[in-house]
Amino acid sequence: MQAWQEFLHGKRDKRDVQIFSLNLMDNIINLHEECNNHTYRHGLYQAFSINDPKPRSIHKAKVRDRLLHHAIHRILYPFFARTFIADSFSCQLGKGTHRALNRFRSFGYQVSQNHTKTVWVLKCDIRKFFANIDHTILKDILAKYIPDSDILNLLGNIIESFSTHPGVGLPLGNLTSQLLVNIYMNKFDQWIKHHMKVKQYIRYSDDFVIMSSDKSWLEELLSKIGGFLEENLRLQLHPDKVFIKTLASGVDFLGWVHFPDHRVVRTTTTRRMMKQIKEHPTNSTKQSYLGLLRHGNTHKIGEQLEKNYILSSGK
Repeated sequence: MQAWQEFLHGKRDKRDVQIFSLNLMDNIINLHEECNNHTYRHGLYQAFSINDPKPRSIHKAKVRDRLLHHAIHRILYPFFARTFIADSFSCQLGKGTHRALNRFRSFGYQVSQNHTKTVWVLKCDIRKFFANIDHTILKDILAKYIPDSDILNLLGNIIESFSTHPGVGLPLGNLTSQLLVNIYMNKFDQWIKHHMKVKQYIRYSDDFVIMSSDKSWLEELLSKIGGFLEENLRLQLHPDKVFIKTLASGVDFLGWVHFPDHRVVRTTTTRRMMKQIKEHPTNSTKQSYLGLLRHGNTHKIGEQLEKNYILSSGK
């Protein structure tokens, strides 16, 4: 019931949610009994595409399955959150994009030693991240933390309910997927921090950056990173999205281009904002984007956004 209250947020007007709620207690009791009797089987997914801003394939589970995802997340997240490193930020309470951006800026100051040293940034992106999560490796990682075989079997049921290839892939759209990929990548995070002794490291989902004043060290580290990901997690770096460059030249990370003493919104993000304002000239849309812009050097863009809003809405 607690999971249902969380799940309902922002979904009360959805038809499938309304149908499920017509016989809410019967549906919840049936779901509980299936889990208790070990007869629960995850249902099929509804597939659709979104542009966010790049095209993504989303797979939406049925309401009863999504409710169970919330119930599982409520129990497992508090435990696993304690095992994650401080500089892993994606899909965690109080650790969103803005906090990651501020951590990036803080690391830049540390490495530059008050702008007296050149800051080199290694930025990496994992190729088709969710689509390449190996089911066996994920279940083996979970088994190291969870001794209860019933919980492991339930998680295995959810993991195996979707695949891009046999035994591989998690669906974009499951709440559990967001937690599971963080558990999966925690193995890499721990290796980077404790085995390789990397201090200035930030990961947000499948994007991560490492800063250093030593470019050669980053080049050596890059080959080791590729080897670890391939050997231990069956993941590959995206060949077109890996680079080493100076912070002074501008580093694109999490929608912003970062420099030693400021950051600016990515050009494509600015275009998308202006397009959204023209198509949906509401005050809530405007305030949402103005809130985003407060986190960087965006005075001129803010003025342009206000002007577009006034012209589009006629206010």
